[in-house]
Amino acid sequence: MAEILNLNRARKAKTKADAKVQAVENRAKFGRTKGDKALETARAEKLKRELDGARRESQDETGE
Repeated sequence: MAEILNLNRARKAKTKADAKVQAVENRAKFGRTKGDKALETARAEKLKRELDGARRESQDETGE
């Protein structure tokens, strides 16, 4: 005799499995490592410091 199958549960399980596969593919395609994120942050901070260091000071409070 065949086992009774709940179609709602089977549909949800398939959807969940498909989502997991998609998540793995997206992590491989779009993901960045911790080192990549740290490097990008460090570069942005360095650029900001360099720009702030080269900023000209205004003569008065109006900025002229």
